[in-house]
Amino acid sequence: MNIVMVTNTFTPHVGGVARSIESFTAEYRRRGHRVLVVAPEFPGTPAREQDVFRVPAIQNFNGSDFSVALPVSGLLHDALRDFAPQIVHSHHPYLLGMTALRVARFYHLPLVFTHHTRYEEYTHYVPLDSPRLKRFVIELATRYCNLCDQVFAPSRSIGALLQERGVTTPVTVVPTGVRVDLFSRGDRQGFRKAMGIAPDAFLVGHVSRLAPEKNQRFLAEAVAAFLKDTPSARFLVVGQGPSEADIREVFGRENLSARLSFAGVLTPGRLADAYHAMDLFAFSSRSETQGMVITEAMAAGLPVVALAAPGVEDVVRDRVNGYLLAEESVDSFARALARVRDLEPEELAGLQQAARRTAEEFSMEATADRALACYDRLLSRVLPSRTEEDAAWERVLSLIRTQWEITRELAEAAGVALRSGEPQVAPAESGP
Repeated sequence: MNIVMVTNTFTPHVGGVARSIESFTAEYRRRGHRVLVVAPEFPGTPAREQDVFRVPAIQNFNGSDFSVALPVSGLLHDALRDFAPQIVHSHHPYLLGMTALRVARFYHLPLVFTHHTRYEEYTHYVPLDSPRLKRFVIELATRYCNLCDQVFAPSRSIGALLQERGVTTPVTVVPTGVRVDLFSRGDRQGFRKAMGIAPDAFLVGHVSRLAPEKNQRFLAEAVAAFLKDTPSARFLVVGQGPSEADIREVFGRENLSARLSFAGVLTPGRLADAYHAMDLFAFSSRSETQGMVITEAMAAGLPVVALAAPGVEDVVRDRVNGYLLAEESVDSFARALARVRDLEPEELAGLQQAARRTAEEFSMEATADRALACYDRLLSRVLPSRTEEDAAWERVLSLIRTQWEITRELAEAAGVALRSGEPQVAPAESGP
């Protein structure tokens, strides 16, 4: 079948959504399906890509590493006509998510949406962040779900959350699969040698985009507390982002900088080596919908210490394949790390084996089977008419655009007044 993936983030951007789309796209193509990815431009975008349509975008929106797509040109319609799509799969409710909705309606195609992100955890990237804004983005995402024909939830806990919020569209749990064959093998000692980490050091590892919503300052505090009690231990961080400065600051304050290593962003093969160099995996984010890096770490046989949160709870089973902590406490987290350090060999082997079994449950082959089965079901049924819902959605978008313009104009006027130091008259506020 011909599948259109529409997303606000894709390679070379580093993050869970981009990796998810890349993984599913590769697996679908391996099975003989065609996939067209519609995504924004990012710095470092390859000059030639297979079936990828790039949309011009504003880079590094509000200090983040995200791109904001600009209006889509008519060239996309030409590309879609040539591609002859059968399924439209949206990966965001905003920006290009609106384009996905319009494409599905124009071509009379089923629209699938994966609710990858707890959007309320990301409003700090937007001016005028507030509890009201968090409520607003939850409501907007819920309404978008109900305009779709099928919703994919990356975990059972997120599926339940969507239904609690009022999603009436069918929800199916389809996690992003892990490439078990890739992450089950790695060069432990070669990676340690390259990073200057002793062969016998107890290595706590973490892999993630380094950003405030990932709660990495807390993680740094907890790992630092553990390291102070374990002279042979080190901390390895794989990834990049603004929170690297927070982690460095914590370790510098505790005089532990020499025991902290940053590996940056790694290719898949080197990432597998990094996982195998670790002795356990530490994770403290509460903003996940799945936590793909956890299943990757488990494919490498790593026990995981993590905070209990949606998505994470579906993978980490307390005292079976790791330790799941309900309390966000530096002391509790450090003690859990110490419990893994102090396990008898047979107890450690039990956690490692359970971790590998868990990874097998989340294999890419299994999750792709589930997604493709949903696509097939959608193609076999008659789509409902959604004229009234679509009209209501367009009215909501019109109000949002109007309010955004008002806010932007007021902010620019205030900026001019502050820069000049002279009184200025703000533009009159207009109604919607």
